[in-house]
Amino acid sequence: MKTNRPIAELIRARTSWRAYLSSPIEQAKKQRLREEMDSVAAAAPFGTRLRFELIELPELAPEALRALGTYGFIKGARYFLAGTAGEGDRRFEDYGFALESLILLATDLGLGTCWLGGSFSNSAFASQLRAGPGERVPAVSPVGYPTGQRAMRDRLIRFVAGSKARRRWDELFFSEQPGRPLTPEEAGPFAEVLELVRLAPSASNKQPWRIVRARGGEAFHLLLERTPGYNEGFSRFGKADLQRLDMGIALCHFELAASEAGLRGGWSTEEPGFGLPAGSAHVATWSPVG
Repeated sequence: MKTNRPIAELIRARTSWRAYLSSPIEQAKKQRLREEMDSVAAAAPFGTRLRFELIELPELAPEALRALGTYGFIKGARYFLAGTAGEGDRRFEDYGFALESLILLATDLGLGTCWLGGSFSNSAFASQLRAGPGERVPAVSPVGYPTGQRAMRDRLIRFVAGSKARRRWDELFFSEQPGRPLTPEEAGPFAEVLELVRLAPSASNKQPWRIVRARGGEAFHLLLERTPGYNEGFSRFGKADLQRLDMGIALCHFELAASEAGLRGGWSTEEPGFGLPAGSAHVATWSPVG
């Protein structure tokens, strides 16, 4: 995915907007988003079949917004980035990876976005996307020109989630095994890559990723450390696994940042050679190539 601004700048600039102007998105920008949809879907690391569309909506009545599943959360949006994920063990990670790529592209185009995760598989989005058997719509994002002002509800949501806060390095990044903190100095050329993962958005700002640098310092193991009880309510009602979507966002930031820094590598699902803490699961390992 090509962008005009550096990935590091886009990651730092991206923020969630829930209120939008009625201004239409210019045709060139809509075309740019659509041009990249197939390539970001194909770039997802685990091979899930993904499809994305830019959905354009007319002025909608509240009943129509309720059918879309966004009523009360998003104001004034006329455009949405939405897609489907086919069956697969890591389909939520792949979907998170690809949708975050499109969100960063939208940021590059001067547009606002906002992650809305959970499940839209029974919403009007699924109908618009013609979702077939086995396909899920795990998340969507409005896209457009934000008002630039945050309503009281928006400010409250951000305050409750602690949207500006991020976990410390010693809580997220480790050397050789979980529990042994990795410092930015020890991370060397990967320090900025890891910092850009640290800044990634996540559901309720839980930041469930943990990264362990392998012995020798070349490979990095990405682990999911689940927030106790957080996903139980979602899974009970057939919602998407939000923390696996979060892991896809983290993988996206790692890969795009590493590539921009000239650090070439790829993903595998081979298990790391250390015991995992209770409540954790290995998602992927990034290893250098070339």
